[in-house]
Amino acid sequence: MLNTKKTVRSFSSHSSAGVRSNRRTPLTRSGMVSREGWGSSPVLYPPITAVKVNESLLAPLNLEIDPNIQAIRTDEKDQIKTLNNRFVSFIDKVCFLEQQNKMLETKWSLLQEQTSRQSSIDVMFESYIANLRRQLDGMGNEKLRLESGLQDITGLVEDFKIKYEDEINKRNDSDNEFVVLKKNADGIYLNKVEMESKVDSLTNDINFLWQIYETELRELQTQIKDTSVVVEMDNSRNLDMDSIVAEVRAQYEDIASRTRAEAESWYKQKYEEMQLTATKHGDDLKSTKAEIAEYNRIIARIHSEMELIKGQHSNYEVQIKEAEERGVLAVKDAKLRLQELEAALLRAKQDMARQVREYQSLMNIKLALDIEIATYRKLLEGEESRMYSSFQTFSISKPNSLNYDVESRHFSSQSAGKDVHNTGLVKKEVTIAKGDSASSFVSSTATVTKSTKTTIITSENKLAAIEGSMQVMDKSAGQLEEDVFE
Repeated sequence: MLNTKKTVRSFSSHSSAGVRSNRRTPLTRSGMVSREGWGSSPVLYPPITAVKVNESLLAPLNLEIDPNIQAIRTDEKDQIKTLNNRFVSFIDKVCFLEQQNKMLETKWSLLQEQTSRQSSIDVMFESYIANLRRQLDGMGNEKLRLESGLQDITGLVEDFKIKYEDEINKRNDSDNEFVVLKKNADGIYLNKVEMESKVDSLTNDINFLWQIYETELRELQTQIKDTSVVVEMDNSRNLDMDSIVAEVRAQYEDIASRTRAEAESWYKQKYEEMQLTATKHGDDLKSTKAEIAEYNRIIARIHSEMELIKGQHSNYEVQIKEAEERGVLAVKDAKLRLQELEAALLRAKQDMARQVREYQSLMNIKLALDIEIATYRKLLEGEESRMYSSFQTFSISKPNSLNYDVESRHFSSQSAGKDVHNTGLVKKEVTIAKGDSASSFVSSTATVTKSTKTTIITSENKLAAIEGSMQVMDKSAGQLEEDVFE
């Protein structure tokens, strides 16, 4: 009984995302190979059938063999190794290309999904750009409003400047009037002092004249009293000198009193007029001083308001400049982002076109390799059928010969197995039970030779390669999808 043990080593390849696949193909309890595809139901492969070895073939054969047959067989074995290695490399290349094909198909589908999703991103950016434009329009409206407010404030400042200039002119006029009034008041005061001095001098003159008049009158009275004149006249009239003197005296006194009263009344009137004028000028001066103080307060208030308005004006100008700078920066940022998005979209389109070209080239290579593999398969099947028919002819012609070089064939089968094991695809161990015949051993050893190397490698290695490539493609596609969605 020939017991076989099969160990399948999974392929590993680097995808574009740097994903390694280490999944192994599970074996069912019945020996069936199951594979779970990506989004598909598990696939069951038929188990490997046991090889029956005839124990009669274990006996050595006594055959006369050409001594050069060993060298020929060694050359054939080397050629078979070379062909097997080339075939294994072709299978590896086919598996790798199929994996790359599947990976590119997955990338293509993901890129198509990304392009379909990119419309929402474009809508988001368009809404963001529209929001920025609305903000820019709002800033423009605010700028216009601030400019109108600035014009109003500038008009108010101009009005206040005009009022300030008018107040300054009024103040200058008031100062000039104050100087003129002060000069007039000084002149009036000097006139008042001069009039007072004149009044004093006239009063002194009147008093002096009054004293002279009284002294003269007293002297005349004394003279008249002490002197007695006797006049004898022959006059019919009787003159009353006392009455005449009294009348003259009364007239002089009346004239003097009227003159004094007129002078006093005139001086009093002038004095009162001067007092009224001085009072009026003093009131005017006080009112002028009050107006000047009020104008000074108004000027100080206008100065403070002008400083405040200047500060507000400078603040408004700074705010307008900042708003303009922010608007310009926002527009530049939006343009840069739009350019970056357009560049990213262009790069994505270029990458997609490049990947499509690579996919087409890989598909062409795959088609050529499929044709080459089919050709090699036909050649190997023909060689296998030829070897099988020649082996049957050879076993029928010499069934009882036991001198056949079994050890060389066993060595060739072991070297072929090692060669296959070195390629990393299939490892096959053969154990022979005690009860089998030599004929079955010969048939098994013959199977491990050329026909085994071709048939087993083409069947089992192909199966393992297909399973490993499908597992790797499933793993790489799943990991690529996870990376893309992340």
